[in-house]
Amino acid sequence: MTKSKCNEQLAVLLEQDLLSKHGPMMTGEDLRAALGYPSQEAFRQAVARKTIPIPIFGIEKRRGKFALTKDVAAWLAAQHARAIEPSSPTQKGEDPCR
Repeated sequence: MTKSKCNEQLAVLLEQDLLSKHGPMMTGEDLRAALGYPSQEAFRQAVARKTIPIPIFGIEKRRGKFALTKDVAAWLAAQHARAIEPSSPTQKGEDPCR
């Protein structure tokens, strides 16, 4: 299976898991933790500096920032793909998707 296909497969699995836990949108502590920010203040600064790695948005008459669960899952899968990309080719019989 190609790396691209593995990345898509991982994104789908992550999306299914996140959707079952959070629904179609993520916000607050769940969004902060999924994106790997160590604190709410770090997340707030990233929002202010516009360095959040996925599209986030506000909703009228609602507090906080929101992101689509699908975007979070795709970003996480892309980060995983980047992390394993320089690794050596898989051994015969080994699952390339891990």
